[in-house]
Amino acid sequence: MAKYLVTGGAGFIGSHLVDALVAGGHTVIVLDDLSTGRHDNLRQHAGSTSVEFVLGSILNEALVDDVVRRVDVVLHFAAAVGVNLIVERPLESLATNIRGSEIVLEKCHKYGRKVLVASTSEIYGKNTSDALSEEDDRILGSPLKTRWSYSEAKAIEEVLAYAYYREKGLPTVIVRLFNTVGPRQVGHYGMVLPRLVDQALRNAPLTVYGTGQQTRCFCHVSDIVVAILGLVDSTESEGKVFNVGSRGEISIQGLAEKIRDITGSTSEIIYVPYDEAYEAGFEDMQRRRPDTTRISNLLGWAPTRDLDQIVADVAEDLRSRQIS
Repeated sequence: MAKYLVTGGAGFIGSHLVDALVAGGHTVIVLDDLSTGRHDNLRQHAGSTSVEFVLGSILNEALVDDVVRRVDVVLHFAAAVGVNLIVERPLESLATNIRGSEIVLEKCHKYGRKVLVASTSEIYGKNTSDALSEEDDRILGSPLKTRWSYSEAKAIEEVLAYAYYREKGLPTVIVRLFNTVGPRQVGHYGMVLPRLVDQALRNAPLTVYGTGQQTRCFCHVSDIVVAILGLVDSTESEGKVFNVGSRGEISIQGLAEKIRDITGSTSEIIYVPYDEAYEAGFEDMQRRRPDTTRISNLLGWAPTRDLDQIVADVAEDLRSRQIS
């Protein structure tokens, strides 16, 4: 059994990875500064000898050095995430997503640790191709628009990871996640699905930004975890990038309608201009659908949970937290 470091392990995806690793008999060090992660996401491991929680930032070189030295494999999920956070705190977000990742990669190289780096579909920017492949071009707006700083930072992170693989032989894997959703995700960082489900459960207006005709593909976190652990266990994945997500496409307006139906909500749907939701001149991508052929060919992976199940799981999670 291996020992893993999960940076950002108290976060939404990170905590689900910790659960799966422990269930598989592994031990885990979680490094998280709790800026967006929550202790509550790891409460099921309280008192466990399988999980060690370390409070701290990936910007702390000495701390990162210590935790990387003590593990076999690194899953790097610590990042400034969510459109709201990027727009409101761009300098902090850039430092975390660029310098923080550079430190993690430096220490992985120092100790020869395989590392999986979590990237994002934001990489593709405004490219609206029918199914985005890993080799497709990035199409971004002006660098003066804060909206695109997250995409730029994650692209630099990918370049760093690939350069460590090419030049120094560090075994790296890059995953581009497309709208991962599920229990424990919160809506106040700009994540649309939990925000709409929360509004529906309160019978509050469902706030759809823009026209609502922009489309996304949502994938359950449990399916994402299976893909990530499969990729990190494979030697054939090293030095490569993989799209990971669902190919089932829905408009945000359609998503709001589905959520209202599944939850039995009486909420009305209202439309909020991007300028009001975020900032003046905000730009969004109108479509984002992945081509997942590469991971399918390597692992035979495909999502197993549809959008109805995702909405039901998120609603159940939010209800349980309201009760508790």
